[in-house]
Amino acid sequence: MKRYLGHKKILRIYIDTLDKYNGNPLFEEILKEVKNEQLAGATVFKAVAGVGAFTEMRSFKVWALAQELPLVIEIIDDEEKIRNFIEHIDTMIDNGLVTITNTEVIKYKHENFNKEANE
Repeated sequence: MKRYLGHKKILRIYIDTLDKYNGNPLFEEILKEVKNEQLAGATVFKAVAGVGAFTEMRSFKVWALAQELPLVIEIIDDEEKIRNFIEHIDTMIDNGLVTITNTEVIKYKHENFNKEANE
């Protein structure tokens, strides 16, 4: 089954794997806030390489125990929820980049999804 959900906003938060908030990984703390604020959901993408604002190249190295790699947290929801969420997490992010873009959302859901989940 396919359902058109309409115009939404994409919030992308660009941070690093080693960024912390209250001693915990920043991306995990942001995901907790996504759940607490009841946003539609979030996905974290881990990059294998990147060049940041300070023109430092970061890439995956097999021998390194701690890797500072780029992360992107992507959230899709209504504009009001996205803007409120940015205000909510503002103090959590020391270094990073946040972008907001327009998108259209189409949701796909298998017809038997609820039946299979209840079995």
